[in-house]
Amino acid sequence: MTRRLILIRHGQTDYNATRRMQGQLDTHLSDLGREQAAAAGEQLLSENITRIISSDLSRAHDTALIIGRVLGLDVSTDPRLRETHLGEWQSKTAMEVDEELPGARAAWRHDATWAPPGGESRVAVAVRARPVIEELMVSYGDWDDHSVLIVAHGGTISALTSSLLDLEVGMYPMFSGLKNTRRSQLTARPRYRPGSRDALDDVSHGVESGNGTAGPVGAPDFTPATVSDAQWYLDGWNMG
Repeated sequence: MTRRLILIRHGQTDYNATRRMQGQLDTHLSDLGREQAAAAGEQLLSENITRIISSDLSRAHDTALIIGRVLGLDVSTDPRLRETHLGEWQSKTAMEVDEELPGARAAWRHDATWAPPGGESRVAVAVRARPVIEELMVSYGDWDDHSVLIVAHGGTISALTSSLLDLEVGMYPMFSGLKNTRRSQLTARPRYRPGSRDALDDVSHGVESGNGTAGPVGAPDFTPATVSDAQWYLDGWNMG
């Protein structure tokens, strides 16, 4: 049994177009951003999405509403999915930050524990956003063999993807910047545990990896005992 998670970044805003940092400022979609959201909805029609949750910031929520209209689904919001708080950098251009603090943006990009002055680190964003998914795994039983769509922000999606994959903090910067309405896609399966009854069942059904050990494909159904400790697999990044 699998559960697919699709995380999509909001459409373009005027801040995006002028390379101005938004963070948790409540900016709005541009006309192009609305067009991007509608096109993304059409692309997602075949993904068997049954639920949509978005950040409560307008640019993400409006993107989710546009997609929801295409898919015929309602949208709920969760403030834990907001973008990284960029502190003193919010509303500034990249050039302005580079002039004031040379090298700071590079440090932020390459160190997930580093935070802008008065802002959040990528690790902190992951800590607040991951419970949204963990709670949904437990509470949303209809997720099996369907997809859930999260509409959020580039920094949040990068941090959340890294956390769900249980990457070491030093590997968080491996993901390139997520473009507007591009997405990260993951699949959850019950965690493989060597020697467990589920692992033996996998082998008995011929589900093996190339080295002869039981692999993740065809894993058993989620149970109350396994659903809170899922194994996540990356299907794609910057898709769309």
